[in-house]
Amino acid sequence: MTTLTDKILVLDFGGQYDRLIARRVREQHVFSEVKPYDAVTAREIADGGYSGVIFTGGPNSVTEEGAPRCERAVLETGVPVLGICYGHQLMTYLLGGRIGKAAEAGEYGKVELFSVGGGLFAGVPAKSDCWMSHFDSVTAVPEGFTAIARTAACPCAAMADEKHKLYGVQFHPEVTHTAFGKQILHNFLFNVCGCKGDWNSGDFIAAAVDECREKIGDGRVLCALSGGVDSSVAAALLHRAVGERLVCVFVDHGLLRKNEAETVEKTFRPLLGDNFIRVDAADRFLKRLAGVTEPENKRKAIGEEFIRTFEDVSRTVGTVNYLAQGTIYPDVIESGKGDAATIKSHHNVGGLPSVMAFDGIVEPLRLLFKDEVRAAGRALGLPKELVERQPFPGPGLAIRILGEVTAEKLDILREADAIFREELETAALGSRTAQYFAVLTDSRSVGVKGDARSYGRTVVLRAVTTDDFMTADWARLPYEVLERASSRITDALPEITRVVYDITSKPPATVEWE
Repeated sequence: MTTLTDKILVLDFGGQYDRLIARRVREQHVFSEVKPYDAVTAREIADGGYSGVIFTGGPNSVTEEGAPRCERAVLETGVPVLGICYGHQLMTYLLGGRIGKAAEAGEYGKVELFSVGGGLFAGVPAKSDCWMSHFDSVTAVPEGFTAIARTAACPCAAMADEKHKLYGVQFHPEVTHTAFGKQILHNFLFNVCGCKGDWNSGDFIAAAVDECREKIGDGRVLCALSGGVDSSVAAALLHRAVGERLVCVFVDHGLLRKNEAETVEKTFRPLLGDNFIRVDAADRFLKRLAGVTEPENKRKAIGEEFIRTFEDVSRTVGTVNYLAQGTIYPDVIESGKGDAATIKSHHNVGGLPSVMAFDGIVEPLRLLFKDEVRAAGRALGLPKELVERQPFPGPGLAIRILGEVTAEKLDILREADAIFREELETAALGSRTAQYFAVLTDSRSVGVKGDARSYGRTVVLRAVTTDDFMTADWARLPYEVLERASSRITDALPEITRVVYDITSKPPATVEWE
């Protein structure tokens, strides 16, 4: 990978917004990387070429025994540091300030912020809204620091030691609810850290191609191609790097949406020729799912059958040296969190290493977030329907069918789902919703079709808005769009008597039904 002009280290103390902070930095064209707070030393930070460090929030109280803490020396490297929420309190604690309980019962949600202006708050009004989520607060700043912002309940909502370029904010500038959060981060990155803003995820392609060529050499690469955004972009990039020495295996398990399998083949067959292997395994998967109704059992059955199918095909492709994964940066971040995460970074290959011997794993997208992967896909010339594909569960339509999965149910759901998605896209609402799809329930209800009584199935339409899928709100779709979708579905599918719309947020529901 080419040398980066600037890079920001995000030290993670267990906060839920670690990835969001890293994304906000990259949105300002500065490269960022996330590491656990105990995975890097002060010396490594000093010698690592970092332009700045950001401490994340976290769920702990900094004064508790066993609370996550980095070395005080991290604050003495000369590299600028911005502490956010828990990171703000940790900076105070390490440097000799005092932490106490916030007035009343802490602050949660949108709060009015009063700042002094200039420095970290250059371009920010003296009064603005910020997003708070804390119980502890800074009651006395460390020596050399000055409080530069407050709220009604928090006398030190932000502090600064301009001489040593150390800053702390109690609120969350990375969330959209903080009105001038982007400006505050901009001030830290450019005014304090001196970043140039020359990182561009699109520029990554040439460097990644060179890196893959160097690693793979004259070897062959096997890529399990699911048709999803990540594996498709990884395959396209690897093809640019090694050409005919890439073999892609696409297992069509019969659980994809309408025309998706054909789109994948249409895209990659011309590139790979005989090195694109499509396995039509719909019958195999349906037999495996026969009689299975419990959601988790469905997932396990599909995952195991995929591995078994891939094992069968892999024996026919000859010797391969490397296995390619569509691992992206959120997977890498999660891999560093706890014992369970060691499985996460290899989730795309399941049990494959026990079947085949590889010289190594190739992960060309491991430094990119999802939106950056999409940008790379567009730069590589992949079709819009692949690059902008919505998140789609690995078990596919099987977990959007309540009860047993059958060929008949799959055909009904594919058509209903395609109609709903087409109506949203025609109404230009696709980009305003994060995910939208249909669910086929096992419920039946009485209806009237052709002046006769009918007793048909119920389809649920689901559309949500979200930034991160950790929480989601149901999309307020226009009634006329829902009306057209409902009419078309019931007209086209005699098996459907009733169409309903899901207006449940996450929580308490999840985005998917199973």
